[in-house]
Amino acid sequence: MKALITGASSGIGRDIARNLSKKGYDLVLVARDLEKLNELKEELKTNVEIESTDLSMAENCKNLHKKYKNIDILVNNAGFGDCGYFTKTNIEKEILMINTNIVAYHILTKLYLQDMKEKDRGKILNVASIAGFMPGPLMATYYSTKSYVVRLSEAIREELRREKSNVQISILCPGPVNTNFNKVADVQFAIKGLSSEYVAKYAVDKMLKGKFYIVPGWKIKLARFGAKIAPSSFVAKISYRMQRRKIQ
Repeated sequence: MKALITGASSGIGRDIARNLSKKGYDLVLVARDLEKLNELKEELKTNVEIESTDLSMAENCKNLHKKYKNIDILVNNAGFGDCGYFTKTNIEKEILMINTNIVAYHILTKLYLQDMKEKDRGKILNVASIAGFMPGPLMATYYSTKSYVVRLSEAIREELRREKSNVQISILCPGPVNTNFNKVADVQFAIKGLSSEYVAKYAVDKMLKGKFYIVPGWKIKLARFGAKIAPSSFVAKISYRMQRRKIQ
């Protein structure tokens, strides 16, 4: 059994790799940081292949699929965020974010899903966020990218159900997690983040049990429930206040 994990050099992706390796999965680890990928490879006990590539480029995503076949689990995890008023944030960084958080997920999900449907087996875990269920003023682009991942995955799940396919798709929707995300996005969260080790183990366990919505932490479960029942305008006001506290 083999799993391919993007964004595997740190944080949730790294710890998902550790968990799957402990369960006996061979791995393909994908990220830009070759040094960190090699460090992770050295500590894992199963067979590990590493691929240093920039997934913000669509052609690299297609080439990744061409190179690595017979994947049983795809974990789309690569991504980053940014914080600030939409009119003031850097447009080039946002385009890179859209390409990484949306386009790469879209391409890899489609291509590997086609392979899995032919075999009628396989699992896809798309790492989204609680942000995917609500508007996010001051992190507008990031929240929007995660909303895309949530809606795409929900639609695919229904298609698979109607086709009676044995292929499974899941979405991981955490709140704040103590990873390098905070530094890249230039944010400091108002609530205490969960450890990436806990989130990764929780995600792997729930994915292997066939859970679709994977939401670690009771506070984030409450936030998702609140986002479902409250008007979007109210949720946006709450999100705005939370985001203001994050700006450093």
